[in-house]
Amino acid sequence: MRRRDFIKVIAVSAAGWPHALSAQQKPVIGFLNSGSADAYPDRLQQLGYVDGENVIVDYRWALGQYDQLPAFAAELVERRVSVLVATGGEPAALAAKSATSTIPIVFAIGGDPIKLGLAASYNRPGGNATGANILAAEMDSKRLGLLHELMPSATRVGVLLNPNFPAYTEQLNDLQHAARIINLEVEILRANTMGKSRPPLNPLPRNAWKHWY
Repeated sequence: MRRRDFIKVIAVSAAGWPHALSAQQKPVIGFLNSGSADAYPDRLQQLGYVDGENVIVDYRWALGQYDQLPAFAAELVERRVSVLVATGGEPAALAAKSATSTIPIVFAIGGDPIKLGLAASYNRPGGNATGANILAAEMDSKRLGLLHELMPSATRVGVLLNPNFPAYTEQLNDLQHAARIINLEVEILRANTMGKSRPPLNPLPRNAWKHWY
């Protein structure tokens, strides 16, 4: 099952939790995402759920503006949604967790939920949040190693990172550590806006772009 389908299944399953609301009411799913709707095609209907008929989905898309997430999460909590689904990485999950300690939260993140304070432990997460860790953060150094195996002659690679992302520092440190081990030079470029380009953190010389891999 693909990640997007998995997220939808989690959301629909969580909507049926017994303490959410009475059987006579349509469950309301609050869907909070750090990105845009373009990356999340609606698959609820394939699962037998039609928005507005037997379920209501209230979407909030931050479009990469993480500072909007707390307000969006508060709006969904104020609406008293049955479950709050937080996707698009750690920022949405953390905003949801800060907004409520009672409404069930289902998240999908790439980092460690215990380090982030989303769960007490893997065996006993506690609290009102549950979800999936897709291990994206831990894969960054492995991707760098795989790239080196595929192109052993490459000596420098470009990496796009978002400095506004909560796990940015950890990502940067892991990549730089992995690069030193395999004797690679990494150029870190800032990618923190939707549809706008930013200068690299370590600017490349004008003629260096042809050496990118």
